[in-house]
Amino acid sequence: MTTKDIIDSLREKKEFPEFRVGDTLKVHVKIKEGEKERVQVFEGVVIKKKGRNKKEASFTVRKVSYGIGVERVFPFESASLDKIELVKQGKVRRAKLFYLRDLQGRAAQVKEKEIIKERSANKIKAQESRSKVKTKANKKSTANKNSEPVAANGN
Repeated sequence: MTTKDIIDSLREKKEFPEFRVGDTLKVHVKIKEGEKERVQVFEGVVIKKKGRNKKEASFTVRKVSYGIGVERVFPFESASLDKIELVKQGKVRRAKLFYLRDLQGRAAQVKEKEIIKERSANKIKAQESRSKVKTKANKKSTANKNSEPVAANGN
């Protein structure tokens, strides 16, 4: 084993969610300012993924901040990557979304996959039905508590 292999084996293995080009991500990045270290969130659309080998693989995230397009390239093996959250999955038919650089406003938005919309709609329906069942059960229990007991002698 070479020293490079030993260093790689000692490095933390970070687990990130599977994502594709067109997905919206929240990338939590560690930033060092002076002696303090904090986490900054960069949320945007993945416009490019590069490399299959994890050591050299990277992805590019684009967002528009105060009317100016900002793109950041994140290597998968970067020590500054803290966490990646998948916000929504996009419906695209391209491997690289460089055309988004020329678009503005609503035209630059990526459509959301229907699967995610159905899942979220099903979750909302399930939560509503659970809350209805709970309110019915609460009404029955309060109705039983409020009813006055009838005396055996008829008074």
